[in-house]
Amino acid sequence: MGHAVTINPRIIEGLYCEALVLSDEVRHAFALSGRMGTGHGDDLGDPEDRARVALSSEGLRTTTRMMHAVAWLLNHRAYFLGELSEFQLRRHGRLSADMRRCEVDQLALLPPPIQELVQTTLRLYDRLLRLDARWRQPEEDHGAIARLRERLERRLAG
Repeated sequence: MGHAVTINPRIIEGLYCEALVLSDEVRHAFALSGRMGTGHGDDLGDPEDRARVALSSEGLRTTTRMMHAVAWLLNHRAYFLGELSEFQLRRHGRLSADMRRCEVDQLALLPPPIQELVQTTLRLYDRLLRLDARWRQPEEDHGAIARLRERLERRLAG
């Protein structure tokens, strides 16, 4: 892979460890929070019912986001271990920007520690999206250093 400047096994391993810890925190937070009373009212105008719906929705979004992040990191780990080809990684190792979505009005109904946890998962996912986008850029589009290297090579060649 010609993009070692932006992504390498050490970066992937560090992010993978961070994602595992964060995934465990997400699982723990939403599993415990899911036990907040279980009212059986059908009136979603009730603040408690709206909070339960928000918790359920954000919990699903956040755990799905983390599953996608961990899967992306596992694909890159497999690539660096020689278990996936670059073609396979490029074809099947893409992150979806849709996982970046968050319902702000629902998030506001959640307790502050859970809000912060959701924001932390969004920041991790954004970092992975930036890495993925940079890695997918054509190799010749690496900016000033690549252009300088090309000019030096042309001068040395002729």
